Amino acid sequence: MDAISTSTLFLVLGALILCSAYFSSSETGMMSINRYKLKHLVNENHAAATRVQALLDRPDRLIGLILIGNNLVNIAATLVAGEISMRLFGDFWGPIVVTIGLTFIILIFAEVTPKTLAALYPEKVAYPSSLLLRPLMLLMYPFVFCINGITNGLLAIINVSPKDADNNTLNREELRTTVFESGSMIPTRHRDMLISILDLENVTAEDIMIPRNEIVAIDVNDEWKDIQRQLVNSQHTRVLLYRDSIDDAVGFVHVRDALRLLSKDQFSKATLLRAVREIYFTPETTQLHNLMHQFQAQKERIGLVVDEYGDIQGLVTLEDILEEIIGEFTTSTLPTYSKEVSVQQDGSVLVDGSANVRELNKELDWNLPTEGPKTLNGLIVEYLQDIPENRVSVRLAGYPIEIVESSENMIKTVRVQPHFYRSENDKASDD
Repeated sequence: MDAISTSTLFLVLGALILCSAYFSSSETGMMSINRYKLKHLVNENHAAATRVQALLDRPDRLIGLILIGNNLVNIAATLVAGEISMRLFGDFWGPIVVTIGLTFIILIFAEVTPKTLAALYPEKVAYPSSLLLRPLMLLMYPFVFCINGITNGLLAIINVSPKDADNNTLNREELRTTVFESGSMIPTRHRDMLISILDLENVTAEDIMIPRNEIVAIDVNDEWKDIQRQLVNSQHTRVLLYRDSIDDAVGFVHVRDALRLLSKDQFSKATLLRAVREIYFTPETTQLHNLMHQFQAQKERIGLVVDEYGDIQGLVTLEDILEEIIGEFTTSTLPTYSKEVSVQQDGSVLVDGSANVRELNKELDWNLPTEGPKTLNGLIVEYLQDIPENRVSVRLAGYPIEIVESSENMIKTVRVQPHFYRSENDKASDD
């Protein structure tokens, strides 16, 4: 090395530091690349993505190759820098200068800077790096194979195998977080729909059903004229028929079938009962994703929800499940509210006591608890352990609520002041 000039040694040192930076950035870029985006590009026959995927199929070999190259150039850089320091600073100060100076240079120019750049732009680093890493893998494969054989043997002692490595699959919660934090990559409406689909496992038929007392049904024991009038004025395409009590349900009749009988002058109570379709029952604890599959398998669009004793608790339709995913069906582009909600000029909200708590949270972006009772009336009564009188006020889950109207057995109307809501963190800071 004595025959090589100092200026040439500086050039060699600079080249070695650049090589070290290349290996460092390649390692970070390869390990930081988005695996799902990479798989998508591989499916699209993207050449660079295919090269990178081939290298990442065996990450132990890739890391072995990069570290072999990185350590070789760093050791070579240390020898060259040591020779330069000995020439410039002598035998005493040379080792001190090369230790401190080369450590600083490698950290800044060969480690921190290239790795930070690769972490910020992994695709821009990994794709071009793969052009050199692929032939290097073939050239240095015997060395990589030996190193991996030793390291894999050591890992086997602690019962770890590279073949058992995580294949980057996501569970439902991880996928939900990925979708939620996708930002501008997915439109907000599409992101909300995807999250709603993932949340179907957390929602049951009881959560979205039409309560028993709100089911539109016809008593077949009524006068025939009353039955005709109810069918003509029905706002639903399918109507439930029952005898005396809704617990004695007969079945659903499609208004289209009734109109067909009417057109043929065959419309009577007897023919109407013959046109009744069998009832589909589902437990109130059925998760929505299962209920949707059951509707599909049974070719049903409507069903009655029963409790553990077989008593009818409500009614659920395929449309209710779809609305849970995509939101309310409406032709208006303006914000609309359900019939249970009336927003006042002062910002307060009049809410019907029978309103579903989950629907209120979705519609008004509130945070009322949903673990217990399903209606606002049930939530307040459970909290107070009593049915309050009019003008009684209570703070529930941070929301000031005033009882506007109540009867002996339920709360009919309440006034909520959502702009006074305070989160748990706000209340904790006040304490």
